[in-house]
Amino acid sequence: MRFLFASTRGAAHIAPLVPFALACKRAGHEVLLAAPHAAWEHVARAGLPFAGFDLPPDELLDPVWARVQASRDPDEQNRIVRGELFGGLYADHAFPGLLALARRMRPDVLLHETEEHATARVGALLGLPVWRVECYLGAAVASAEPFLTLSPASFDPRPNAIRFRVRPRREAVLHDWWAGSRAPLVYLSFGSTAAGNGFYPDLYREAAEALGGLDVRVLMTLGTEVDPTALGPVPANVHVERWVPQSAVMPEAAVMIGHGGSSSTLGAMAAGVPLAALPLYADQPQNAARVAELGAGLALDGADGLAEAVSTLIGDPFYRDHARLVADEIARHTLVDDAPLFLRREAVAA
Repeated sequence: MRFLFASTRGAAHIAPLVPFALACKRAGHEVLLAAPHAAWEHVARAGLPFAGFDLPPDELLDPVWARVQASRDPDEQNRIVRGELFGGLYADHAFPGLLALARRMRPDVLLHETEEHATARVGALLGLPVWRVECYLGAAVASAEPFLTLSPASFDPRPNAIRFRVRPRREAVLHDWWAGSRAPLVYLSFGSTAAGNGFYPDLYREAAEALGGLDVRVLMTLGTEVDPTALGPVPANVHVERWVPQSAVMPEAAVMIGHGGSSSTLGAMAAGVPLAALPLYADQPQNAARVAELGAGLALDGADGLAEAVSTLIGDPFYRDHARLVADEIARHTLVDDAPLFLRREAVAA
């Protein structure tokens, strides 16, 4: 069978598709992952064939992102990001390229992450089955249609969710950037797009400085959209990289600091690593609040209090114990290796 996957920009949007695409590839099916041209590196790193399509120009995007940053109302931010950006500008510019690609490839099944909206239009036009792979942890989309997800029911209790999990693996050994120190490792990542949307370098610098006085090792990742030199000097215990595979970091991490994005939050929870969440926009405040409700971490309003929060998460076993409860829940999901057979049966039955 031929499977065409599609994502909007950002590693956090591509990431939920990758396990399903790789499972289809391992099962011997033809697979192609389409995303904005700038995403080729994320897809290539995953070992998947890539096809690019257009993003809206900056002169259209910049004023909308400026409104997101200026708003202090999470509901308004969510409406702008999901409605005007993902559901509007991004989808309108992606549609011509995706339609042309689908006509050339002639896929049997289309799969898209939640915020890639052009795929549904293509499927309706060509009469192809379309599956949504949820890129959010929580119940972000009100729909009775079944969907695929890696999210546990403790975050998304919708009964129409078809849940899978990724088999844990250690792809790489974490490099020692701290001269043999065995201090607790704090992994700091605000996702793949926050840095490029105006939060860099200020938020990153504030977080690094807040952690400089703690007896911890800090690994900060910036993503591929910004210049690391713009961050300036950081404390001696902070090491900065553009990207490091989570599979190398999570087995050693004592705490993760993130923005509450779905992909990074799911990575922390699946590994049983407590999270300090500094939400920025979209679904992140809801994810951060849910992590705190579950006892698996703390939700913060900016970098103020970050050092105290990290010390608490390291020192109090309550948080790691509760993060491990979520990890145990995820471990009971069906392996994603079974997804290709499920999709094939559904396509035949349609």
